[in-house]
Amino acid sequence: MILGIGSDLCDIRRIEKSIERFGDRFTHRIYTEGERARSDRRAARAPSYARRFAAKEACAKALGTGLSQGVFWRDMEVVNLPSGRPTMRLTGGALERLQAMTPPGHRAIVHVSLTDDPPLAQAFVIIEAIPA
Repeated sequence: MILGIGSDLCDIRRIEKSIERFGDRFTHRIYTEGERARSDRRAARAPSYARRFAAKEACAKALGTGLSQGVFWRDMEVVNLPSGRPTMRLTGGALERLQAMTPPGHRAIVHVSLTDDPPLAQAFVIIEAIPA
């Protein structure tokens, strides 16, 4: 069963300007160490950061909280499964919210789709509960 759906569209130029203006202050506030390492390895850093920003926004929407009620930016991390498929690793308030919305006897799976077509990056997040 679907527990939540979220989508977000992000202007890559906006993220690029934030990185230029605030540097590490911006990236350390929004992104986990793993996300920073992955994005900083890429030649096109800004689109990578923008896709992850959109995924965090989409995940917060799928959780039904937005960035409030104890859900913070770094509580949601875009990670890749061994197959390369993206998903989200939730911690802190985001994980608490996910656990609260997952029915007893079920486990949650977070599906993520990321794309960009400059100047835009887009993400979709679907939270699904399946029997444990």
